[in-house]
Amino acid sequence: MPKTSYNENMEFFIDMQRCIGCHACEMACAECETNGQESMIHIHYVERPVSVQTTVQVCMHCEDPACANVCPADAITKDEFGVVHTANTSRCIGCSNCVLACPFGVPQKQEQAELMMKCNLCYDRTSAGKKPMCATVCPSQALFYGTREEIQKMRPDSTPVNKFNFGQEEVNTKVNIMMPKGSTHLKVH
Repeated sequence: MPKTSYNENMEFFIDMQRCIGCHACEMACAECETNGQESMIHIHYVERPVSVQTTVQVCMHCEDPACANVCPADAITKDEFGVVHTANTSRCIGCSNCVLACPFGVPQKQEQAELMMKCNLCYDRTSAGKKPMCATVCPSQALFYGTREEIQKMRPDSTPVNKFNFGQEEVNTKVNIMMPKGSTHLKVH
């Protein structure tokens, strides 16, 4: 495998409170030729009838990715940098196991291609020392790709979180969600 200039100090941060629903990230992602003109990032409305609040959904790049674990064709892989890649087109059988297994609801089956597709952290860019497309165009910096020190200076009132509980299962991720300081601590009376 050729040497890359992937910087392991760089991390991806999502601040849901800053998402303004402009869809610039979706447009930038769709422009990437490795995606076949499909966006691998998605904007969702939280409660559309009563609010304009939106959230952004990207692959969380789990340490132990459920999508890869349930793939019977070994089409989904995680590399040495922790990036969980979209399904290898020559191996994916379109079974949708990964779609059902992901606790974050990220993988989507592209019906016309019978292929699973998801964000791969713009590996073609990040492995060359560049930022993911979505993070370069986000006007509100809801999506940020940089060092932990940079995000702490930018958002001193927020804490990056990359450990999530789904029932009894703890899921650790490469991607961080920014939470208001103190909001993630369990309060015991």
